[in-house]
Amino acid sequence: MTSFQDRERAEEAKFAHDEEMLFRIQARRNRLLGQWAAERMGLSPAETEAYAKAVVQADFEETGDEDVIRKLLGDLVSAGVEADEGEVRAALEAKQIEARRALIGEV
Repeated sequence: MTSFQDRERAEEAKFAHDEEMLFRIQARRNRLLGQWAAERMGLSPAETEAYAKAVVQADFEETGDEDVIRKLLGDLVSAGVEADEGEVRAALEAKQIEARRALIGEV
């Protein structure tokens, strides 16, 4: 095998690893975000767990974070919690950082 092929395989492996890490970070972020919103809505521990899973599932509806933001904002408003898009986006960013730190700490 040539060194070019070795480098190519290494780059492919790195890309796959980076994509997997990004997926894991986003899934953890969404779970944390669901827990944050559930706490604001006053859900029980069992309801919180189910809601956090629903938020993770909501991210599969479309590319990007808009599907998650819409779900959270709609659910918060429906539950009578005063919330706006800016607050949800700020929580999303904070949970992104928290999720990244937690996963990096595990590696």
